[in-house]
Amino acid sequence: MEQIRVLLVDDHSILREGLRSLLSTNGSIRVVGEARDGKEAVDRAHELQPDVVLMDIAMPRMDGLEATRLIKKADPSIKVLVLTQHENRPYVFRILKAGASGYVLKKAASTDLIAAIHQVHHGKSFLDPSVTEMVIERCLENLPEDSAEADYEGLSDREREVLKLVGEGHTNQEIADVLCISINTVLTHRSSLMKKLGAHNRAELIKYAIRVGLVEIDGAAANLPTHR
Repeated sequence: MEQIRVLLVDDHSILREGLRSLLSTNGSIRVVGEARDGKEAVDRAHELQPDVVLMDIAMPRMDGLEATRLIKKADPSIKVLVLTQHENRPYVFRILKAGASGYVLKKAASTDLIAAIHQVHHGKSFLDPSVTEMVIERCLENLPEDSAEADYEGLSDREREVLKLVGEGHTNQEIADVLCISINTVLTHRSSLMKKLGAHNRAELIKYAIRVGLVEIDGAAANLPTHR
């Protein structure tokens, strides 16, 4: 079985030791290295090429925000999962904007952390439930109020089906399988949806699906991408 290679980044050695011990009990995860600050994290990520970097935010020399930005700039394939005690709004949005794929609080259960590592490794996003509400609120704040329902009425039945599946977090291939159509047809429908709705990416399609009631907020929140 292929293991997920994880780099631990935190300025507290006791916490790193605890995380290493915890993750070592899971046969699908292997800790390949540790870093004590953001600067060392950037160097170690370049050296070790981990699948996932488990990143703290508040650290000396270089914080997790800048380290995440530099790691993602050097190698976008490396996933960054933030593990922090901070759950205030500025931290959440700044680190997600820097390229992190997930945000977990240190008070979370160990099973949630392991699930988050697996989820971001497979190209999805993970948000701790305690910060999900603020992300949804921010999304709805930025959603245009005018003509949402009118735009929805202008969609074909198939486009509505694709929009709903996008809102639920399905990949293009999964949508093709569910609707028994080719992936190229899915991409054509998504392109048409973006043009008709004035959306620029998958995140905006998800927000629109929430807005018109195609999906529930709780169901869509875990699938909101940081970048895709």
